[in-house]
Amino acid sequence: MTNTERPLAIGAPEPRTLDLIFSDKARAELHAKYEIIEADPENIAGLGDETLGRARYIIGQPPLSADTLGRMPALRSILNVESNLLNNMPYEVLFERGIHVVTTGQVFADPVAEIGLGFALALARGIVDADVAFRQGTELWGGEGNSSARLIAGSEIGIVGFGDLGRALRRVLSGFRVFDPWLPQSILEENGVEPASLDDVLTRSDFIFVVAAVTSENKGFLSTEAFASMRRGTAFILLSRADVVDFDALMAAVSSGHIVAASDVYPQEPLPPDHPVRSLKGFIRSAHRAGALDSAFKKMGDMVLEDMDLMDRGLPPMRCKRAERETVSRMRSKPVAVN
Repeated sequence: MTNTERPLAIGAPEPRTLDLIFSDKARAELHAKYEIIEADPENIAGLGDETLGRARYIIGQPPLSADTLGRMPALRSILNVESNLLNNMPYEVLFERGIHVVTTGQVFADPVAEIGLGFALALARGIVDADVAFRQGTELWGGEGNSSARLIAGSEIGIVGFGDLGRALRRVLSGFRVFDPWLPQSILEENGVEPASLDDVLTRSDFIFVVAAVTSENKGFLSTEAFASMRRGTAFILLSRADVVDFDALMAAVSSGHIVAASDVYPQEPLPPDHPVRSLKGFIRSAHRAGALDSAFKKMGDMVLEDMDLMDRGLPPMRCKRAERETVSRMRSKPVAVN
């Protein structure tokens, strides 16, 4: 089989790499079934009309103009392996032409949910502080070391956002009170959670998990007032994107002793060495590593291959999540700068 007989796929997966998301076996399958041209995401237009005219798939999320898309008559799908939907292409043109825009973000759901559970347990039982005290020789034994400890079992649990991450959290815990303005109540109820207003989630929860995407409408919506409305001692766990919170207000709420918190994400990444959150007591820090497992990245490649095979056979993609016409342009999440 010659290159011209194989469908052409443009690889522009930055900040990922094809080696990161495809196992050796999957990479071999990819190259056996497709002609792969790896390209600079910023220069897709420079590939030339012959290449663009044959391209069936784009693996990645490069910036694309309407003119460049017009030179790609065979394009069937953009397979976004970064997983945040950037407003860097004319989505209306893509939808009008029936070009599928899909993301692989659900591969991170279980890893992020599990680290979220770890954060919650650490905050509830003071695990990190107890370990530090032990290392310093200032540990408190038995009940003396549990003066502020509590159980997650039987606690009021709230969640902001109920996409893939929220549903994965539902699988590892139970009893959630959920706020998600993009979903009907029936979907929440079918997943065994209690639909609630944002105010109810903030004011009635002992543990609050935030897994909402950043949109044009919710940037910084968890503000000083939101943190002040929480019960004293609430454990606030931020797992999605830092831009949904006023991070200074979050730090102030923790510094005052009103709440405790854990976060895997920050307003600037990597975080500056002198950032005050690094030394903030009552705050558990993680360096945007919740979902970055090799097993998750390799699952991306498998999903991409499965959906490309379906589309090769004239079927719609089923493994990746499709971007929706009504919401894609509202997304404001930043791509991950480091793996």
